Amino acid sequence: MTAFAAVAACGSDAGNHAAPPAAGPHSAHAGASSAPPQPLRAGERFLDLAMAEAYTPTPPEGGGSDEYRCQMIDPGLTKTAFLTGTQFAPENVAIAHHAIVYAVPPGGAAAVRKQDAKTPGLGWRCFGGTGVAGAEVEEGDAAWVDTWAPGATETLLDQDAGYKLEPGGLLVLQIHYNLLATDGKPTGSDRSAVRLRLTDGTPQTRELETWSVDAPTELPCAADESGPLCDRAASIADVTKRFGSEVGGMADDQVEECGRGKPKPGNTQTCDHEVEAPMTLFAGFGHMHMLGRSIKVELNPGTPKAKVMLDVPQFDFDNQRLVKLPSPVEVVPGDTVRVTCTHDAGLRKLVPQLKKLPPRYVVWGDGTSDEMCTGIMTVSPRES
Repeated sequence: MTAFAAVAACGSDAGNHAAPPAAGPHSAHAGASSAPPQPLRAGERFLDLAMAEAYTPTPPEGGGSDEYRCQMIDPGLTKTAFLTGTQFAPENVAIAHHAIVYAVPPGGAAAVRKQDAKTPGLGWRCFGGTGVAGAEVEEGDAAWVDTWAPGATETLLDQDAGYKLEPGGLLVLQIHYNLLATDGKPTGSDRSAVRLRLTDGTPQTRELETWSVDAPTELPCAADESGPLCDRAASIADVTKRFGSEVGGMADDQVEECGRGKPKPGNTQTCDHEVEAPMTLFAGFGHMHMLGRSIKVELNPGTPKAKVMLDVPQFDFDNQRLVKLPSPVEVVPGDTVRVTCTHDAGLRKLVPQLKKLPPRYVVWGDGTSDEMCTGIMTVSPRES
């Protein structure tokens, strides 16, 4: 079934629309955007979309307290538009961990509709991505166009740059629900909403893409902790049980990608990514989970051309948001982008949602008790 329905297609008067619902403090591993959207700029319009019905998350059969649920959004476009802003509004902030919006081109729409039709209830389970079978969706054409995490308000892009949306294309909204605060038991439902800021664009409008640069998480148990999951292999097996082999294999894949040969346990991890095509970087978003301390994304570190593009020295899970660069940064093939993250296993004893869980060697995983280290960069490809 169609998971989202259009609420309103707005004109140029932003004052006619209520802001997304406000949220309380981050007391149950969630937060929300309470700020109203910025005023519409010339040529822009809002399209408000709401879930067709409420959804009550349930943990996967393999155990754990996390569910990733994807839902189809049909924006109903009759002509090409550019997405210049997005605002996700979680209704139930007690269970909403984060959300990602993917844009699927017309060629992938049939695969999305097929997935939606064959899955009972609202949407479908989708660890690791859109969860849709079909080459058009799984080989990179499903563009990651927005991320919401606690603290985020409206993602507002430059007026002359946006994500291209074509008639017949769809959006997929992935919501990560977490039930740690309720001991893994479903409690209450969620009927979230998303607001799109659209424009027809001009010949000068820059088409945006999202480039994700990751580093491993290899965080051992603290010196005073012990237990079966303090073993790396056991922890990876647990992640695989909860989320499948694609997510479970990420830890080893990242170690290989970053040229290490073998894991290097420790609080701070880093990875260098070589730029393969010329592009312009406009903004960045650092994402970790509850054990995150800091994240930094640098261009050509240790060289005369070194530049810090994103620096969050005191990471706060409740205050994650897209940060515009002071000015766009041009990068070319051969440049290096380095992402560095620091995690702290000691926070496990301080975070209410994690205190009740057994200690573990923390690796990359989709669950709230797992970790991530990713710099989500907003870029525009350009000619050589």
